[in-house]
Amino acid sequence: MKVIPSSQIDFQPVTAEGAQGTCIKELITDRDGAPTFAMRLFEIAPGGNTPFHEHPWEHEVFILSGKGELRGRDGAVYPLQEGDAVLVLPNEAHTFVNTGQQPLRLLCMIPVQQPCCR
Repeated sequence: MKVIPSSQIDFQPVTAEGAQGTCIKELITDRDGAPTFAMRLFEIAPGGNTPFHEHPWEHEVFILSGKGELRGRDGAVYPLQEGDAVLVLPNEAHTFVNTGQQPLRLLCMIPVQQPCCR
């Protein structure tokens, strides 16, 4: 077992094309010995967004605080708020957008050893 104080991990800017006002903390990854999943904390500034992207793996997301939207290629828009759980299936194009006045904070879990959204 391992306990990792998140305060000891710095936020890094997400520099992937299309990302605006988004930072990431890689909380638990294979570097910590995790064999299956990686846990990341995203913080999206008001008016910011993750890159619009897709990938061949699923990920699960939990909204910790703030308000926003999950947007898909087909024009689908899903409102997000604190306490919402989100499933993005493999190959679904998506972006998380902060529509609120406070930072949108979310936990995102993906398989380890996948390219990070940077």
